[in-house]
Amino acid sequence: MPPLLLACLAYLSVALPGSTLGLLWPSMRLSFGAPVGALGILLVPGIAASVLASALTGRLRPRTGWLVAAGTLLTALALAAETLAPWLWVMTLGTVLFGLGFGALDAALNAHAARRFGARDITWMHASYGLGATIGPVLVTALLSAGHSWRQAYGLMALLQVILAGLLVLARRGWRDGAPPPDPALADPASRAALAATAGALTFAAVETGVESAAGILGYLYLTAGRGLPGAAAGAAVAAYWAMMCVGRVVLGPVAERLGARRVLAAAVAGVPLGAAVMAVPGPGALAVAGLMLLGLAAAPVFPLLTLTTGSTRMVSLQVAASAVGGAALPAGLGLVIGVAGAWAVAPSLLVLGLAMGGLYALLPRRG
Repeated sequence: MPPLLLACLAYLSVALPGSTLGLLWPSMRLSFGAPVGALGILLVPGIAASVLASALTGRLRPRTGWLVAAGTLLTALALAAETLAPWLWVMTLGTVLFGLGFGALDAALNAHAARRFGARDITWMHASYGLGATIGPVLVTALLSAGHSWRQAYGLMALLQVILAGLLVLARRGWRDGAPPPDPALADPASRAALAATAGALTFAAVETGVESAAGILGYLYLTAGRGLPGAAAGAAVAAYWAMMCVGRVVLGPVAERLGARRVLAAAVAGVPLGAAVMAVPGPGALAVAGLMLLGLAAAPVFPLLTLTTGSTRMVSLQVAASAVGGAALPAGLGLVIGVAGAWAVAPSLLVLGLAMGGLYALLPRRG
């Protein structure tokens, strides 16, 4: 089976449970007798485990087949443990296991893609994650509507992960690993230039993922409380934002293959603050929705193309870890801003972060 297809299947399957925790939490907390705020007890350790696994994966020699298979199997075991969890602390251990598996899988796939895939294939790989994140809530909603419990939903996803892990074990030798290319920015890790380049690339990855996550997480609040859209319309707009992320990767990947990854990446980085600026312009709610769609389209290819233009195996794994931190920390920080200034502050905050992205990108070293 081609490595691209294996990578897409692995990314799609691991996105299913990752996109459904918020949807299933109301049912979960009743099972454990936990308050709504206890969701943080699950999220923080899982994110920390994912960051740790991503960072450590870059220190291993290329063994993509084993790492992806092991990561998938670990997420399957985590889902199985969570399915049977009698107490919240067992559920928390399950999220840690899931974070470790996902972090290793995520870093291994991106490092392999940076070495072996072109712009089209790597963006399609990331599009498969978006497809899984779209299917997950639909699948869970259908199961809950049919009277099934959250444990049955998790059990089904665990079974799918086990089947995929078996397939990945059988196909582990088909990844065609080779020695990773040297990265000039990391040739002398102790030099000031190398440290500055590394810090800049990691900060860019964190900010970019944070903007993506914040727009999706806080978009509903901004459109309803900040721009006065009805709840149904705002919900449809946020769903369309995630769909735009998926479509953007499918469409812009071949464009980058034809025009060059650097050109498309530069245009995409410029498009992120443009979309946020359109969101912030006073006017009808439809204008804010158009800005959100533009932001999603522009952000879609940024991270996958970043791995092609600035990353070695080690750097890619660190960028994956940084993206996990940014994806959690920036939406949380913007939540605090909203608490002080109000929901209208979402778009101006995204604009500031988008401009910061552009400045950081201009300073990044370029890989041939």
